[in-house]
Amino acid sequence: MKGQTLTIWITGASSGIGRATALEAAAHGHRLILSARNEGQLAEVARECENRGGSATVLPCDLSDTEAIPKLVDTAWDLVPGGIDILYLNAGISQRCRVEDLDEAMIRRIMELDYFANVLMARSILPKMLALNPERKVCGRTLRGHIAVTSSICGVFGFPLRSIYSSAKAALYGFFETLDAEYHDSGIAVSIICPGRVLTDISLHAVEKGGREHGTLDAGQKGGMSAPKAGRIIYKALIKARPHTLVGGKELLMVYIKRFFPRLCARLSRKIKPE
Repeated sequence: MKGQTLTIWITGASSGIGRATALEAAAHGHRLILSARNEGQLAEVARECENRGGSATVLPCDLSDTEAIPKLVDTAWDLVPGGIDILYLNAGISQRCRVEDLDEAMIRRIMELDYFANVLMARSILPKMLALNPERKVCGRTLRGHIAVTSSICGVFGFPLRSIYSSAKAALYGFFETLDAEYHDSGIAVSIICPGRVLTDISLHAVEKGGREHGTLDAGQKGGMSAPKAGRIIYKALIKARPHTLVGGKELLMVYIKRFFPRLCARLSRKIKPE
């Protein structure tokens, strides 16, 4: 992998771990395609990427408009000769309300962006990757393409005030693990990135009752891993095509408690202070 320049398309690249991962990839000289809704923020990230030695192309989009995804993928694929080596699906929105305060519009808004958009992006780019002649070699494996997605520890166990967010993130596991099972032998790598608490602005834009923005940086996030450190971990996971990567601090212990002691995990989840 040393010296190989890759084309990496990152969604949700305007801030948080998407931005941090882009900057880390740029520091290693890779070509970036950056997508999110905020074109101004994307342009700033692109400038930072170029200052770090990479190249970056801005491709603004609203992934909640799922009907536009096939055309978006076609556009991105044609931006760089040779297509896209890694698609990192990172866009999403979180939630801060109890089940009784959910309405159908909120449920659909979160599921459209956090689940359906990611699935449709992967489905749209898959045939393009399968048509490539394998060139990228990782740990002795030759790859035609690589699709990565951000889930969450909230997709591993239920978390207060995150019912639909947790549902979407859990559903990503089902789809992308199946994608790996079906296409591993065809040269398609699949990576699931599973963050815990990372210091980003995701809680600021989380959806509250009535569709309002939460507008508050949660205490747990304030004490979370820095975005640059998370970006370094995620970049390494992408370059090494790791199938599953946990990103965070001591809260990641809950993933193992869920696996080996599910009843204890349920009791601990009930004791989590909602925020």
